[in-house]
Amino acid sequence: MAQVNMRTMTVNQSGTIAAVKVNGELGRRIREMGLVPGTKITIQLRAPLNDPVALRVMGGTLTLRNNEADFIQVSLVH
Repeated sequence: MAQVNMRTMTVNQSGTIAAVKVNGELGRRIREMGLVPGTKITIQLRAPLNDPVALRVMGGTLTLRNNEADFIQVSLVH
């Protein structure tokens, strides 16, 4: 499977989180939202200027800013 940065994913694209590449407060916050390796996600919407991004995860919807999505690697599902 190809791995991409979450920021580059398009609407309706799905994948599994492969890695969260940030530590500290931001890394902790991302992980507390349930964005941990092995979690399946789908990009739902993007704002008109592509920031923020809404994603479907574990039956709920989360929004992330692009600077947060930059730290998340996703294995794409084809």
